[in-house]
Amino acid sequence: MKRKKLKKRNILILILIIFLIGFIIMNNKPSTKDKRLKELNNIDQKIDYFNYKNINRYIKYKKKHKNLSNKQVIIDVNIGIDKKYYTNTKKSKYLNTNKVLVNKYNYLGKNYIPNNLENINIKYARKGMKLVKEARIAFEKMAKDAKKDGYNIIAMSSYRSYKYQVDLYNKYKKKDGKEAADTYSARPGYSEHQTGLATDIYNGKTDFNNFEKTKEFKWMQKNAHKYGFILRFPKDKVKQTGYQYESWHYRYVGKKASKYIKKHKLCFEEYYIKKIEEY
Repeated sequence: MKRKKLKKRNILILILIIFLIGFIIMNNKPSTKDKRLKELNNIDQKIDYFNYKNINRYIKYKKKHKNLSNKQVIIDVNIGIDKKYYTNTKKSKYLNTNKVLVNKYNYLGKNYIPNNLENINIKYARKGMKLVKEARIAFEKMAKDAKKDGYNIIAMSSYRSYKYQVDLYNKYKKKDGKEAADTYSARPGYSEHQTGLATDIYNGKTDFNNFEKTKEFKWMQKNAHKYGFILRFPKDKVKQTGYQYESWHYRYVGKKASKYIKKHKLCFEEYYIKKIEEY
């Protein structure tokens, strides 16, 4: 009787040992996720803006753009540019803050009106121009200091309502066609001007399209970040922003962000992915 019980116990122990060995083997076997991460040199362990949900998109995008670094692959896919513009869109977060991102993948509702909109002093703007309070104060300070140095920084188009953008976009679309209009004008709800944080500027003399050729542009390049503003659509970031280069379009992001963006030569999309978005 004792031998039967001992034999039965030994069999149970053997089954348990086999089960444990199988469990260990299965857990040490590389998962599909781990295998795919190797294609990106396990970059998930090196950057905190890696999004596991996007692994397949990272791999697919990497294969199409072998010249890009893995970090740039992660940034581009997180921005959304592995998809066509105005697809895979989502509603903008962080409304009524300097962190809000509005572009061809992030939109504002048609009823969105930012809090604390205020008129910009007509010394530094065309009549009726508005920005949210914090941006307005910073812009007036910047324009005032520029004037002391002999430069004219004038806001010519700042806050735009959803309705205003509907009319403007339709005008451009009728003039140049939808495909061309999308390269330089935002569709309604996708315009950063609706945030009350962005403004187009000129010097009051030269057409804004030629702002890059003015002494004011050089002053802005050197000083805008000191006041919390960035050149929103840089010449070398067309792919990331989705818009052609605009030397006249500036966005208020706050001094901390603007200095970081300036130092690291980023566009706001890249900064948003690295420093603002949560994963």
